[in-house]
Amino acid sequence: MNDTPLFAVTPEHEAIREACRALCRDKVAPHAAEVDREAAFPAAAYDALRAADFHAPHIPEDYDGAGADALATAIVIEEVAAACASSSLIPAVNKLGTMPLLLAGSEPLKRRYLPPVARGDAMFSYCLSEPDAGSDAGAMKTRARGDGDGWVLNGVKRWITGAGVSDYYTVFAVTDPPAGEGSGGTTSAEATRAPISAFVVEKSDPGVSFGAPEKKLGIKGSPTCEVYFDDVRLPADRLIGTEGEGFRLALRTLDHTRVTIAAQAIGIAQGALDYAIGYVKERRQFGRPVADFQGVQFMLADMAMKLEAARQLTYAAAARSERSDTDLAYFGAAAKCFASDVAMEVTTDAVQLLGGYGYVQDYPVERMMRDAKITQIYEGTNQIQRVVLARHLLK
Repeated sequence: MNDTPLFAVTPEHEAIREACRALCRDKVAPHAAEVDREAAFPAAAYDALRAADFHAPHIPEDYDGAGADALATAIVIEEVAAACASSSLIPAVNKLGTMPLLLAGSEPLKRRYLPPVARGDAMFSYCLSEPDAGSDAGAMKTRARGDGDGWVLNGVKRWITGAGVSDYYTVFAVTDPPAGEGSGGTTSAEATRAPISAFVVEKSDPGVSFGAPEKKLGIKGSPTCEVYFDDVRLPADRLIGTEGEGFRLALRTLDHTRVTIAAQAIGIAQGALDYAIGYVKERRQFGRPVADFQGVQFMLADMAMKLEAARQLTYAAAARSERSDTDLAYFGAAAKCFASDVAMEVTTDAVQLLGGYGYVQDYPVERMMRDAKITQIYEGTNQIQRVVLARHLLK
C-alpha cells in the first residue's frame, strides 16, 4: 500500500500563500481593472512578482530559481489569479513554456534558458496549437526540416499566450513529411500524423514574427497572438529531448500544467466569492442586509462548497505532478475540468448576487466571469478533458 500522502499543505506553503496574497493585494489588484480595460500587459504586476520570485517559482534552485514544488506553484498562481487573472498567466505560462525543458531538455539547454527566466530577465511561451490543429494538435503543419547540422522551421502557431512579450518559445513541429490519418485528439501519445519534435526558438531569431493581438473576451492583459516562422534556422542543440518524441512530450507537459489552469480557475472563483460576500453583507434591501436572506445564503454556501472541492482536487493533482505519478494525466484532467466548470459557475453566481451592479465594469465580478471562461477552453477544452478521463476509466 502506498503511504505517500495525497498532498500536505505545510507551514511553508501557507507562508508562501500569505506572502503572495499580501503582495497581490498591494501591487497587483490595484492595476487589474486598468489592465483589463486597456488590454495592456500587466507590467507593474510582473515587476512585483519578479521582485518576490513569484514570476516563475517552479524553476529549480540549480538553475537560479526559487525551487517551489508543484503545490507551492499552484498556490502562487491561485493567489495571483484571485487578484488579476491576466497577471496569473505570468507564472503559469512560464511553467508551461519551460516544462518541456525540465522534462526532457539537455543539461546545456537547461543551463542556457532556465536561469534568465528564473531571474525575470525573460519569459517563456508554449507553441502547440495551429489554425487547423487545436484539439487535434497532432494534425499540425508547422515543419522543421533537417538542414546540415541544424533545422529550418516554417509554419504558424495560433493562440499563443505571451506571444511577442516572451523571449523564448517551445515550438512543436513535424520533422518528417506528414502521412496517414489524424491523431484523434490530444488525448493519446501513441498516434500522430508524423513524427513531431520540440525546439527552443528565440524571439530574436531571424524569420520569427507575430500577428496582431487577439481581441478577447477576458484575460485581456495577457497578449495572445499568432507566431510566424519563415525559414527560421535553428542549430541542432535547440532540439528538446529526442527527435520524433515531441508529441509525447507535449502531452506530458500538459499533464503537469493543467494543474496550473485548475489553480488559476479556483483563484478567479475565490476572488469573485470574496467580493460577493463583502457586497451582500453591506448591501441593504427591504430594511436589512441582503446576506440575511436565506436564498442568498444558500447560493454562497453552494459556491464555497464547490470551490473547496475544486481546491482539494487541484492540490491532490499538484502532489501527483510533483511526484510524476502514473495517474497524473487523470488527476490533471479532472482538476482542470472540474475547477474551471466551478469557476464559471461561481463567477456567474457572483454577478447574480450583485444584481445590476454585477453587470457593470465598476465592480470586478463581471471581469472575473469573463476571465473564468477561458479556463474551460485552453490547455485542452473540457470536452477533451472528459475524453481523457473516460479513456482512463475504460482502458
